[in-house]
Amino acid sequence: MAYPAFHTIKESNKTLARAGVLHTAHGDIETPAFVPVATQAAFKAASFRDAKETGTQIVMVNTYHLWVRDAADTVATFGGLHRFMKWDNPVMTDSGGFQVFSLGTGYGQEISKLMHTKPEEIKSHVRTKGLARIDNAGISFRSHLNGASMRLTPAVSIGVQEKLGADIIFALDECTSPVDSYDYTKESMQRTHRWAGESINARTRGDQLLFGIVQGGRWQDLREESARVIGSMEFDGFGIGGGFGKDDVTRLLEWSIPLLPREKARHYLGIGGVDDILASVKHGIDLFDCVIPTRLARHGILITAEEKVTIRQSKYKNDQNPAEKDCLCFACVNFSRAYLHHLFRAKEMLGGQLATIHNLAFYNRLMEGIRNDIKEGRM
Repeated sequence: MAYPAFHTIKESNKTLARAGVLHTAHGDIETPAFVPVATQAAFKAASFRDAKETGTQIVMVNTYHLWVRDAADTVATFGGLHRFMKWDNPVMTDSGGFQVFSLGTGYGQEISKLMHTKPEEIKSHVRTKGLARIDNAGISFRSHLNGASMRLTPAVSIGVQEKLGADIIFALDECTSPVDSYDYTKESMQRTHRWAGESINARTRGDQLLFGIVQGGRWQDLREESARVIGSMEFDGFGIGGGFGKDDVTRLLEWSIPLLPREKARHYLGIGGVDDILASVKHGIDLFDCVIPTRLARHGILITAEEKVTIRQSKYKNDQNPAEKDCLCFACVNFSRAYLHHLFRAKEMLGGQLATIHNLAFYNRLMEGIRNDIKEGRM
């Protein structure tokens, strides 16, 4: 791009927090910012108009899920995702690399990217093959939809993301399991570095920001090595791959952030807990993506500053209060907890829509407050 993609407006003198602006082809993003996930170019229970009215600046779309449905060429005929899904703000796409984990070692097992069980307490983890086979050149998949054989490489991932036309795209990486061994995690990290270089070489568009991803599992030396290697490459910004559990959320940043160029944006992949966001901002993170607000909303859980409201509970049957006092979202201005309770108990789709609107509004209000706290010296 013709100008620096990211610039800092205000840095905290207490922490590593910073308020900034990330420039993209479809507009500026005020950071720190939250990126809600519209997996298949849609939210499951809200429209993009709803999202925009809550203050959403940018959304993430999942490359793998569009690619496996053979949708990338169709999207390209529209000139990209913005026209296809009628969203004129910035769009981010992931690389498909997370499916290396979810369809590979994580497939069919009680293992997630962020776990509360300590690795040493898991007695018998076997690296299963699942639906994915990983080698140094890429990943061979069997489609989870129809079993068709598919092959994802750095060049394929970048090619698909270029067809999708997102403003921010990611280099292909491998997301390891929290219980993978040190040796395998190191091998995987080196593969991610190789794929990072191949992703840079594969790009053909100059209007997309390409982010590289720092990996290395839960080991300090690997995280530091990955930050140095990825940070030295010609990326427009950087993603931080997830770790093991709550303790790792900030520990990984303490190892990685000091070794990344300060003038470029940093995105924490898959992090969306409120406490995790607050802690990560203080460690220098600018962007977050997560399914938490929309997924909880679909299950009838509304996020408020005081608590998580499980709206199906009988105590809300006659509650005339809004989901959250002082919230100005469409759901809270117009409807009571009693009505939302009724919608979820009656299994009306409107319940999920209104809950999603509220949760997105909560997250955008949270991020606006964080930005103001940084600018005004409170963080």
